[in-house]
Amino acid sequence: MKKPKFSASNIIFLIVIALLIIPQTRQPIQVFLQKGLAMISPSEISADKRETLKTYENWNLVDSKGNPFDFKQAEGKVVFINFWATWCPPCIAEMPSINELYADYKDDVIFLLVSNEKAETIKGFRSKNNYNFEFYQSINNAPTQLQSNSIPQTYLIDKKGSIVMNKSGAANWNSDSVRKLLDDLVASE
Repeated sequence: MKKPKFSASNIIFLIVIALLIIPQTRQPIQVFLQKGLAMISPSEISADKRETLKTYENWNLVDSKGNPFDFKQAEGKVVFINFWATWCPPCIAEMPSINELYADYKDDVIFLLVSNEKAETIKGFRSKNNYNFEFYQSINNAPTQLQSNSIPQTYLIDKKGSIVMNKSGAANWNSDSVRKLLDDLVASE
């Protein structure tokens, strides 16, 4: 009988599998892997394929301080919407790039980072990671065109209500292409 051969690649593979099975190491490894995937910049939807929001009405949110936000307030403005969760590795992986984008565009773009988790969980996550942007909880359903079954799900909406970007999964939101697009959208009439 032949002895099984244990090559370095087999040993590394077994270690990675073991680390993914252990709950304490699973999430950090998944976040690390997702950060590599999140280096990809999302792409803009071509003008002829963009969908326009039918309404800004009937979507209400609340921020971490309990302040209400009526989505109607976003009409006529550039809006960045991200649906996420604190337990979601791709969501965690893209948060630093969103935070950097927010730092430069918070006065010109409405950032709505929406989670359905408890406020205490969201506040703890925000504090632990020193994020500057506000997080929201949805009180009722988002407009139909902004509903998705996956997270992270991100939409970039122009002043006319057209969905310019619709990205499922982690992305690098602080890329040059996203910044140029935001500059163009903010400057447009």
